[in-house]
Amino acid sequence: MSESHHETAPSDRIRLDHKLAYGLGSLTNNILAAASGNMIIVLNLAYGMNPAWVSLLGSIPRLTDALTDPLMGYISDNTRTRWGRRRPYIFIGAIAASLIFVLLWQIPGGLSHGALFVYFLLISLLFFLAYTVFATPWVALGYELTADYHERVRLMGVQNFIGQFAWTIASWFIAFMTLPFFVNMAEGASWLSIAVAAACILTGIVPALVLRERFADVSPTRVDTTSLLNRAWHELYLFAHGFRETVVNKDFLLLGGATFLVFNGFQLIASFQTYVIIFYLYGGDSEAAAPLLGWFGTLNSIATFGVIALVTVITPIIGKHHTFYACIGISVIGYASKWFLYSVEYPYLILVAAPLIAFGLGSIFTLMGSMIADVCDVDELKTGERREGMYGSVFWWVVKLGMALAIGLSGPLLNVTGFDQELGGNQSVQTLIWMRVFDVLVPTISSICAIVLIRAYSITENRAYEVRAQLESRRGTL
Repeated sequence: MSESHHETAPSDRIRLDHKLAYGLGSLTNNILAAASGNMIIVLNLAYGMNPAWVSLLGSIPRLTDALTDPLMGYISDNTRTRWGRRRPYIFIGAIAASLIFVLLWQIPGGLSHGALFVYFLLISLLFFLAYTVFATPWVALGYELTADYHERVRLMGVQNFIGQFAWTIASWFIAFMTLPFFVNMAEGASWLSIAVAAACILTGIVPALVLRERFADVSPTRVDTTSLLNRAWHELYLFAHGFRETVVNKDFLLLGGATFLVFNGFQLIASFQTYVIIFYLYGGDSEAAAPLLGWFGTLNSIATFGVIALVTVITPIIGKHHTFYACIGISVIGYASKWFLYSVEYPYLILVAAPLIAFGLGSIFTLMGSMIADVCDVDELKTGERREGMYGSVFWWVVKLGMALAIGLSGPLLNVTGFDQELGGNQSVQTLIWMRVFDVLVPTISSICAIVLIRAYSITENRAYEVRAQLESRRGTL
């Protein structure tokens, strides 16, 4: 796909301190995501809960995002305060989500598995609601910080780069929770949650305090009525209309579908790699496996930093489409190579796959954030509305829906392999083979399907600049 290349005007550049401030929000967002996903394995390994139950606890709260994410997007798009549409929610949400996360892991002693399930589910529902209050306006804020096609890539590159530190840290969570001065892994999780919350409060409030909004004063359409009931129905209509306009946008659906496949193809088998390393390479010894798990995650994260920088540099040269094809293609090679790299004799050989796999998740959220911002411009040209909140919320709901399905299926899929926690390191040969099969095939196939989807995405660089020119002619340069 051939594109001419435009230069970013100085007035379209975002100040470095503002990019860094937005990036700190990514650190909060990713730490909360990583902690809520990675730590849940404690319910199986420390509390002995069935993997299928653990999967339900990971998936059910995320399914509620089907309502709360779009609703929060609509609320954020249509809020008018002296501090803007997004910033008050970012500030409040960062603090609330962090505090509730601490409560989630202060699990009372002596609970039966049924009582533990109920406790964890109820607190998780509150946590993900608060998380949505923070994350949805923060994502939307990033879409509107610049109008330039290339500067959007640079912004998303900076925030994704900073956010990767969260995944680097998270790769050592198991090692932290199994430190010898904790009585058990459960106590380690309790203290880890406090550290996570403190970090998230400190970083999460920064975007709200530092950044300003380009469209804070855009007035939404409102019905002229004093009837509370009529106003409620009107708001419901506007919400439903905006949601429909979002979910029928072809280019947006292609972006959401591709992200769904890349991210959740990985999420479905994310725990499988942990189990393969622990039970195949180390015979069930989680303490012995912890350093390799930590180093794999660290190497993957370090490589991801390089991928983000590379994507930021090459995208203006070869275009967003071709950058996507190249990066996801390399990650496919990484996933496929794991079949040959799992070696009992040389367990650290699996580290060879880490930098290749990094091209998938390292590129996807740098590219997708900038591409959805382009979609928002096309949408404004069509509807006359700025709806970054709705687009961001639906996009991330699709991702989280896939994550919920992936986590929900991962436990039963693990059971399909024949895995039995009671057997420890004595899992059957067939179980270990099936673990490796799922670990390799699922992300490889889903990533290939994502490449096929993006081939149909229609917004090129030329089209994006044409849309911007028409918008600025209509409303003036912002």
